[in-house]
Amino acid sequence: MLNRDLRLIFTCNLVGSFGDGLFAFLLPLYIGKSLGAGAVEIGVLYAVLSLFAALTLFAAGTLADKYDRKKIMIAGWLAWLPAPLIFSLAGDWIQMLPGMIMWGFWLGGPTSTAYIVTAADKSEVTLTFTTMSAAWSIGYVFSPALGGHLAGIIGMRFVFYLAFIFYALACFTLFFINSQYGPSSGQTSVRERYSTLRLLRTRKLLMLSAFFASLMFILMMFRPFVPKFVADIYRYGDFEIGILGSVSYASAAILGVLLGRLGDKSRKSYALTVSMILGSLSLILLLLSGNFIILVLAFFLTGGSYITWSLMSAITGPLAPESYRARWIAIPQTLSMFASFIAPYIGGFLYDTSPSFPFILAVAAGLPLALLAITKMFEE
Repeated sequence: MLNRDLRLIFTCNLVGSFGDGLFAFLLPLYIGKSLGAGAVEIGVLYAVLSLFAALTLFAAGTLADKYDRKKIMIAGWLAWLPAPLIFSLAGDWIQMLPGMIMWGFWLGGPTSTAYIVTAADKSEVTLTFTTMSAAWSIGYVFSPALGGHLAGIIGMRFVFYLAFIFYALACFTLFFINSQYGPSSGQTSVRERYSTLRLLRTRKLLMLSAFFASLMFILMMFRPFVPKFVADIYRYGDFEIGILGSVSYASAAILGVLLGRLGDKSRKSYALTVSMILGSLSLILLLLSGNFIILVLAFFLTGGSYITWSLMSAITGPLAPESYRARWIAIPQTLSMFASFIAPYIGGFLYDTSPSFPFILAVAAGLPLALLAITKMFEE
């Protein structure tokens, strides 16, 4: 299924996600406990992350249609490299801001999507994307628990240093993939006819963008506060929370492959609907019980919502002509990030009002959106 280039990208995702998982799942808890931030301040930091992701996604898509996609993907990892080092040096939550900005440079988002769509077997596009997502999930299976364990016995600063090493290894892996360019110079007239403004007036693209923007808003409203909720309400420590994180990412690897096959054999929208329903069910279980076995089940179901971005790529990518594929992909990704920019702040405000509010609202909004996903809006 995966050619040499895709296998190398899979390896990059696997190595990079292991480093990311060492600290990412525990980061909201660390910011709160060690740096003195409240829920609103944590929301501000993740809002900054989303803002800079939104600002870089469309720029990356434009560059990926004109230049070597390999180099842009490498640049994306190089931008991420300083983030864990900055986190390790932060003495308060405000000093985390430069790291969150660098962590928000998602140059690889539309670039890697365009690269994968071009390189993938056209009959297995959804499975290819969910397999790439599974690489991220597999990397996260053991790293949150390991990160929590190391944080408890050595400290988070060591965890951040270790993450930096894995980031560097992931970046190095991409040097071995083949270059891939967007449209040739002979297609310039096509690119000019399909200006950014014209793309923004495309009905299909606007519908997709509005849907995914709503979905990302819901996800980012509650996701940064899940570890904090488990710690604040159910009184679990870093190690137990790390284990729960590992369960959710193991689930994402398993469910990613299963839903990928579902999307390729029937409709991609069915896979997305199932993913969203599983995410809502996980939040219901999270709110109902602090029993660790129930939480394990809840976090297993949460894995379904972790493949939303890859399903989004699998749906939007094949719809776009190659001559402006990366820009097409970047538009829903960018608008999704702009929509989710304010979401963590709102989630933090709701959490301060009542810790259960962000999760209740996410379920109330997510289930109707899941039903909308099975309509014909995603058909080519």
